[in-house]
Amino acid sequence: MPSSARPSVLQEIMTGTFTAGRFTEGTSALVSSLIRIGMIVLISALIMRVVSKLIDRLFQSRENEQRALIRDNRRLMTLRTVIKSLVRYAVYFIGGIMVLGELGVNTSGLVAGAGIAGVALGFGAQNLVRDVLTGFFILFEDQFAVGDYVSISGVSGVVEDIGLRVTKVRDFAGQLHVVPNGSINLVTNFRGRAMRVMFDVQVPYSTDVELAIRALQDAFDSHRESMPEIVDGPTVLGVQDLGDSGIALRVWATAQPMQQWSLERQLKLLVKKVFDNNDISVAYPHRYVIIDGQQNSADTGSVGPGLKSDRAS
Repeated sequence: MPSSARPSVLQEIMTGTFTAGRFTEGTSALVSSLIRIGMIVLISALIMRVVSKLIDRLFQSRENEQRALIRDNRRLMTLRTVIKSLVRYAVYFIGGIMVLGELGVNTSGLVAGAGIAGVALGFGAQNLVRDVLTGFFILFEDQFAVGDYVSISGVSGVVEDIGLRVTKVRDFAGQLHVVPNGSINLVTNFRGRAMRVMFDVQVPYSTDVELAIRALQDAFDSHRESMPEIVDGPTVLGVQDLGDSGIALRVWATAQPMQQWSLERQLKLLVKKVFDNNDISVAYPHRYVIIDGQQNSADTGSVGPGLKSDRAS
């Protein structure tokens, strides 16, 4: 049975059977394919332009909110770039497949091959895929931002850069730690609207506790204006503990983000000055050595005959 398949244009030219009608038909088909390809390219460019405008408008409102909260905008810029890239690659892939189909390429086999290659790449680069996906969700969920003090994967420090694959953290010793995003299981962010400052001050049992509390609170109130890091407080909460060597007075305050350590040092220095001005000593453990069976009261802190007293080392 003879084949009903029509010979190609090249075969007709070689055999001399190519006619003007065949030329007109091929030209019409070629022009029609070129028009469709042009329409595909035009629609793809239009889709990219519209989607890009929508993404910019969406993130512009978010950036205004972030500026109002004095947050870092690099996270939003990175996230916006990533979303634009994903949309662009998707549009390019679909448009490219449609263009190849217009050129007569069997795209079904190409799509199947791309799927197989994607699966192979996914198995071969599982850690890379995990890092990228985790980095995307870190940016999308705003778990932390550049400038935050965090603890991740056993590393504590200030975040210097957040990427899709790695996060860079610099500790207070100046060392830069590069942490793959896929290994981040727990994030502790120490940056908030107000960070707590709280510590205890030990005074001896012989001290007038009410006098000590009143002196500390008066000093805190008078120096509050000279400490711009303070958000609330400082306040002497009262007696926190009755220890072996003295009475613990708890001091509480809140500070601006990343200023809590500086404020704590300033308050402790102020406590020392207040105690010196009011003849209040800081409680410390005592050690008594009894000689010849003589013993003296440990509450008074005095040392009698035959008795030696030293601070505990």
